[in-house]
Amino acid sequence: MNSKSTGTWLLLAAAMFVGVVLVDHFLHRAPAAPKPLLSDLRPAEVTSVQVIPAAAPEIQADCSNGVWNLVKPISYPAQSAAVGALLDALQRLKPASRINASELSHHADANAEFGFANPLSLVLRQGQDQWRVLVGRKTAPGDQVYLRVVGVEGVFVADANWLKFIPRTANDWRDTSLVETEARAFDWIVVTNNTRTTGNQPRVLELQRNPTNHLWRMIQPLPARANNDLINQALQNLQTARVTQFVTDDPGADLSAYGLQPASLDLWLGRGTNLVAGLRLGRSQTNDSSQIFAKCEDWKTIMTTARDPLSPWYGPVNDFRDPYLLDLTAPVAEISVRGARNFTLQRHGTNWQAAGETFPVDSGLVQQFIQALARLRISDFVKDVVTQPDLAAYGLTNPVREITLRSALGDTNAIIARLLFGATRTNEVFVRRADEDYVYAIASNDLSRLPEAGWQFRERRIWNFGDNDVKEITIHQNGKTRQLIRNSPNQWSLAPGSQGIINPPALEETAYRLGQMDAYGGWVAHDVTNAAPYGFKPDNLSITVALKDGKRCTVDFGGLLPPETVLASVALDGERWIFIFPPTLYQLVMSYLTIPANVP
Repeated sequence: MNSKSTGTWLLLAAAMFVGVVLVDHFLHRAPAAPKPLLSDLRPAEVTSVQVIPAAAPEIQADCSNGVWNLVKPISYPAQSAAVGALLDALQRLKPASRINASELSHHADANAEFGFANPLSLVLRQGQDQWRVLVGRKTAPGDQVYLRVVGVEGVFVADANWLKFIPRTANDWRDTSLVETEARAFDWIVVTNNTRTTGNQPRVLELQRNPTNHLWRMIQPLPARANNDLINQALQNLQTARVTQFVTDDPGADLSAYGLQPASLDLWLGRGTNLVAGLRLGRSQTNDSSQIFAKCEDWKTIMTTARDPLSPWYGPVNDFRDPYLLDLTAPVAEISVRGARNFTLQRHGTNWQAAGETFPVDSGLVQQFIQALARLRISDFVKDVVTQPDLAAYGLTNPVREITLRSALGDTNAIIARLLFGATRTNEVFVRRADEDYVYAIASNDLSRLPEAGWQFRERRIWNFGDNDVKEITIHQNGKTRQLIRNSPNQWSLAPGSQGIINPPALEETAYRLGQMDAYGGWVAHDVTNAAPYGFKPDNLSITVALKDGKRCTVDFGGLLPPETVLASVALDGERWIFIFPPTLYQLVMSYLTIPANVP
């Protein structure tokens, strides 16, 4: 064969191959992805959905202002999320295949064969548009379903998974909330229960929320501070409470049979002059005491719901009263205490001072005092209508202690609260607020834990030196003396005449901790002239730290405090102050700064 001809044929073959590739790549288009069955459907714009089963009542939900409501077979709020889930599924629904009209003509009875003789229908309305979708039978494997869209030729085969969003009964789409509105939408609450009071009248509880600070206050049966934590939790429980069963929609149902006429409890919630929600609660179910019958004011439906989430509303009036003596409505600038020892604490910027005292005040101790006052819990609402003779009976004519909190220094009009403490009874102390007529009781222990004198607020930090400031440490114990000399960092030695074994690194740490020592938990006593009652004896351990600047810091140890510490004392401003020695530091002292009894 002519080699020239062979080359020509090879070039032609190559050119044809390239041509085929180019035509296939540039001229042949990939198959188009299937379009959604309802390509113009926009769920947010749909205003009506009808579900028309073959042999069951029609279900219809209409949307107005973004809120879905059932209109058939009953009128009731709908679950917007459930309706939206169906619409979203329909918007995404794409046919896997299509049987056109010519193919259908080959089927003797196509409607019966594909399940359209008596189908389930969906009717969707969106503005001027309307779609009617007929749902036929499932395909043989069961994972697909036959569909028709009225006005569109042919039968479609699509995934059957979306069918789970179609409601079988109206209850599938009913809103199961007892109260739809959020808790913050209410500013008044009225609770009426069937517990009869004096005069055989139902108990009425009325609460109002302050629009400024958003705190609740009791209006009836008496004006009082309210238990905001309980009320807010009860409202939250109410908002999350759900219908467990829709019992009947019969408008002629006998309400008394369900304990709803009269109701065991009526709950009315409103805002301004408008009633936002009303709920009637009845008796428990015969076969399940955890479930109670209920009825919303705007609907004829009788339902059941769990009793426990609603139990706070059944409580007595005092449950709705503020359980604490004090509610801090403003930052505290001044604390005035009158009693066995009068004192006044004043805030200047971020620091506190004790009026008439020169010692530094521990701001942390002041904050603990304020917090302790805010935690004073009422153990008993003793008397609500109090006369002057009553005050004497409770020891409140001349209180044993009076605590006043102000939001501005010396401003008699800036009182946050004024607490008056009177006589005691078994484990309790009578107390009242100056701005209220009621007498309360608190636990005696709660009052006894409050500081009684200004000196108790002295700064807890006793010394402030570092280990490099230390020259030597002298230990006195059991009539013996040991002197430890610091030569350089982590280098210690025994002074001439002192005996024992030392641990320089441990001594270094202990010396540092002594320099940062504070009164553990606060001060026990001050200006003590006789320390014996506190366990101080001449032979007790005493430690003196001599600093390089000539200052000497001495701490004496007194009686043991279980489990692992001791009382101690130091001299400050010419007075003897007693405090609880820090437990961790005490373990270091016991290990490295004592003289054992068997050492000469």
